Amino acid sequence: MSDDLFSPQTQTAAQPRKEARSREPRQLTGGMVLALLLAFFGVVFAVNGVLVHKALSTFAGVETDSAYNAGQFFEREVARAEAQDARHWRIAGEVTRGADGSALLDIVARDADGAALAGLDALVTFERPTDRRLDRTMTVSADGAGHFRGRASIAAGQWDLVIELRRQGERQFRSVNRIVLK
Repeated sequence: MSDDLFSPQTQTAAQPRKEARSREPRQLTGGMVLALLLAFFGVVFAVNGVLVHKALSTFAGVETDSAYNAGQFFEREVARAEAQDARHWRIAGEVTRGADGSALLDIVARDADGAALAGLDALVTFERPTDRRLDRTMTVSADGAGHFRGRASIAAGQWDLVIELRRQGERQFRSVNRIVLK
């Protein structure tokens, strides 16, 4: 029996198995290299195209439309800020959520002696720090001297609350406060 295992017929039957295992490696041709390079750069360009599209479609723009004009108004803004500081007004604002989910704003304005400020109009804007396209203006009404109330549908998140108080159209007070609405 052991002679049958080592007979020439058994060896010839095993030879096709050895040939099946030992394949010749594929040749790398110029056409294959070209196809691989085109596929690689095609993927790179496609991904870059998607990223550029997303970046351009979500970019809100610059902070100011004209840096030159903003620079021209700088001195006037400095004078307004100094006049505002000299008044020593105390303005308190509180934002809460209503039962319907809207934002409720309550502003109390007092002078340096603690007396309520009369004859003022309030302008309130909720500005998104990252995207000015999402800014929301809130309608505010006077509820007595130095007291203002407003209600608006404002989404949760981080906002800059901009409060301006005006008398006869001229800005008397401006504050910008970063708040987080839940």
